Amino acid sequence: MKDLARLTGYSIYTIKFYLKIGLIKEFGRSPQTNFRYFTDSTVRQLGIIRKLRTENKSLAEIKMIISKKYDLL
Repeated sequence: MKDLARLTGYSIYTIKFYLKIGLIKEFGRSPQTNFRYFTDSTVRQLGIIRKLRTENKSLAEIKMIISKKYDLL
């Protein structure tokens, strides 16, 4: 999670919050350390979220936009 925070500029708190509300998902967890794993698509999603937040979109709107985007793939 620290690496994801460093790569994206988001705080760990914000990443955990986005996980909790379902804006992003973890790829998996290490059974030994319980560390979360994320993919490059998570980094891209966080970039999209940041862009949409600068456009004053609510988190609910962003969740809907992201879910539609990934439903089309």
